[in-house]
Order: sequence, then structure tokens, then C-alpha cells
Amino acid sequence: MRYFATVLFFITVTFIGHSQTYEIGGILGGTNYIGDVGKTNYISPNSLAFGGIFKWNRSERHSFRGSVLIANIKGDDNDSNESRRQQRGYSFENTITELSIGIEYTFWEFNMYSGQPVSTPYLYTGLTYFGYNALYKRPDNVIVDYDRDGAVAIPMVVGFKTTVGTKMVLGFEIGARYTFTDDLDGSNPVNELANEESLKFGNLNSDDWYVFTGITLTFTFGRRPCYCNF
Repeated sequence: MRYFATVLFFITVTFIGHSQTYEIGGILGGTNYIGDVGKTNYISPNSLAFGGIFKWNRSERHSFRGSVLIANIKGDDNDSNESRRQQRGYSFENTITELSIGIEYTFWEFNMYSGQPVSTPYLYTGLTYFGYNALYKRPDNVIVDYDRDGAVAIPMVVGFKTTVGTKMVLGFEIGARYTFTDDLDGSNPVNELANEESLKFGNLNSDDWYVFTGITLTFTFGRRPCYCNF
């Protein structure tokens, strides 16, 4: 993760050195996980998530964006609507720390300097790297952590943002992360336990997802932009 953070840092420094208008602020909301334990609802936040966000507004229609998010995820078979999972009775908790960089596209032009309130839906995607607790299921069916690991995810975010006064932007977004790991819930252990077939359960052909639902509040700074050269 430290290499990913280094890349993000240098990209941010480059933006600050050459760009004109930026946003910086916070992220707050909830997360839910989709996998082999607990409910299968796509949007059902049940754990807290928070972080920070930085944007370089490169034009009225797109921005380069970097963010850091710390989130808890959990699942409990007793909350599932599937009788098989209820009878099984597994549960787990995990902590995720993600770094993400990518591009945010707006549906309409978003010019904060027009003198009028502005709002628009937007899409965001890019590349995410996250660290998490590697889990496994003990013989007594309790899922516990035994190591730390990291994986890549693809963020797929849809949101809506609006100006608040002349210096703030308030956004609401829902973002699914398709991860390249199946061990957020302990169903497919990694590292030294990767070859222990007796510890695996669930659908081993499907990786886990987690979903963030929440708000962003950013403050703008920098010179008034000129988009004519891009």
C-alpha cells in the first residue's frame, strides 16, 4: 500500500504545481459488503466509513480525483433472507483502508464561477487499492483474522453534487467496489492458508464486493480556471 500512496502523493503534487482550481474535503457515510456471509442486498449500509477527497477540476465536465477511505464491513447470516445461511449462522467483521485515483465525469457542465447555483449528476471510476484483515473460519465456525493483506478493486460510482455558496460543493454518491479477492468474509483464505481446502466455503468463483453510500463536502481553492487550452 505504501507504493500506491507514494504514487498518489506525487500525482497530487503535480496537480498542485500545474493546475488552477481544486477541491479538498471529507467523506462520510456507510458501507455494506456483498459476498458469502450475511445479506445479499446491493445497497444496505450497516457500518461507518469516513475519509478525505481531493479533486483537480480540469474542465467543466471532468475532474481528476484522489481519495482515502477507512471503512468497516460486516456480515451476519442471521440477517439473511436465505434459510440456508440462517441455519449456518456465520458472521464476521473487517476493516478496509482504501486509496483511490481516477476520473469524475459530470452529465452537465459544472461551472462554479457562473454566479448561479449549479448541480449535476456524475460518474466516477478509476483504480482502487485497499488493505484488509485476512480472515479464516476456525473449526468452531468462528471467523477470525490471522494476517493483513491487500488487493485491487474497480470503483463504480454514481452521484449528484451541487454548489453551496461560492466555495463549497456538496455531493451524495453510491459507489460499488468490485474487488479482486474473495477473502473479505473469510470464505477463501489467502497467504499461508491459501491451499487449505477444508477452510473454504461459499461460491469460490465469485469475488467479494463492498459498497459505500454517503456524502462528500469539499471546499474550492486556487485561481479561477481557464479551460480553453484543454
